[in-house]
Amino acid sequence: MKQEQIKTLIDALAASDLAELEYSEDGSTLRLVKQSALAAVPAARRPAAARKASAAVPTGPAPPPAAAAECLAPLYGVVHLQSAPGEPPFVQPGQAVEAGQMLCVIEAMKMFNEVRADAAATVQAVLVRSGQEVEAGEPLFRFG
Repeated sequence: MKQEQIKTLIDALAASDLAELEYSEDGSTLRLVKQSALAAVPAARRPAAARKASAAVPTGPAPPPAAAAECLAPLYGVVHLQSAPGEPPFVQPGQAVEAGQMLCVIEAMKMFNEVRADAAATVQAVLVRSGQEVEAGEPLFRFG
């Protein structure tokens, strides 16, 4: 399997409701499991590496969620801030958006994935430029 293909599978799993994904090709098998799915498995049944990783997680108070004020990329791909070159952007800084309003499109493997606002807010900043490659979890917009 190619590294780009593995990365695409990881991003697809992260953007989905699935807990795990298994992919086989040419005699090789790749099995991906979300960390949240590992938390549901008793520690005795987890792989040793997963037990060590979960033991290292601090148990202090959780930091405030940064995602509440930011829109994060749901998957790896190329960001498009407007419907076509020369067209106005979907949103601009200072613009009020409604829940469900399209903010941008991320192109991955020739598929166009719409990114929509989770809640009504005002766009403070656009943190990416059109045509830029983004990783899953990378901030795209900041809301005020």
